[in-house]
Amino acid sequence: MEFEEKTIKSELIYDGKVTKYIVEDVLLPNGKQSKREIVRHDGAAAVIAFTDDQKLLLVKQYRKAIEKISIEIPAGLKDAEDENGLKTAKRELEEETGFQAQDWSFITSFYSTPGFTDEFLEIYEARQLIKVDNPLPKDEDETIEVLALTFEEAWHAYEEGHLRDSKSVFALFYWKMKKIQGFN
Repeated sequence: MEFEEKTIKSELIYDGKVTKYIVEDVLLPNGKQSKREIVRHDGAAAVIAFTDDQKLLLVKQYRKAIEKISIEIPAGLKDAEDENGLKTAKRELEEETGFQAQDWSFITSFYSTPGFTDEFLEIYEARQLIKVDNPLPKDEDETIEVLALTFEEAWHAYEEGHLRDSKSVFALFYWKMKKIQGFN
């Protein structure tokens, strides 16, 4: 069975700082035509950062798209499509939390929402955290509060609906799996 859709026409609707919005006319495998609205994105990296006393570093910030305060793992956009994900993760951890890590592990990567965007997210685990005296500055348009939560506190934030973005929910269930396996 054939699945691929062939692009007939592509129109750039918006070219922004973070994303591009494209509308494509496509030919479906069954011969019919359809439109696809696509958001192009250079990608991002996120960090599951554990303190030495087994707390998870999170950031609390307002997210305009959902009109809510959100508790999330540190994350950010790649500066360029070809930027190394680990480099992005290290930069974002320091910018958003004021910490660097001595121990880094790649966990996984995935497309965030392939139904409409090509955003590819890489997730890393960071341990052996060190508070930086003069950390990289936060982005000027970010107001962030850094939290260090126990598993129970993070789980409660999830149950209360404050920790709901996909990367952070993944981090919480990753942590739960590690605890079940006997690792912290």
